[in-house]
Amino acid sequence: MATLMEHHPVADHTHVHGEGCGHVAVPHEDHVDYAHDGHLHRVHQGHTDACETASHIQHPNHTHQHGPECGHVGVPHEDHVDYLHDGHRHAAHDGHWDDH
Repeated sequence: MATLMEHHPVADHTHVHGEGCGHVAVPHEDHVDYAHDGHLHRVHQGHTDACETASHIQHPNHTHQHGPECGHVGVPHEDHVDYLHDGHRHAAHDGHWDDH
């Protein structure tokens, strides 16, 4: 799945993300993001970026409805919750689920 990454360094970010840092780890393409302060952080070239994709790619034939009791890890993201499923995040979007 090809997505476009936007590069957004997080100013004054002193926390070091990694295994055991206390934030939910989210596998994403070729790296791991960490849920922190309502968005995802990615360690990148000696600093931390807010990791976002520039596209919405609909997950085909996704009939499972995510929610607090669905069994998938919820990841707070801006003004909503994404869910870890099938190795990526699912986000509700216009009546369907997008892959991130």
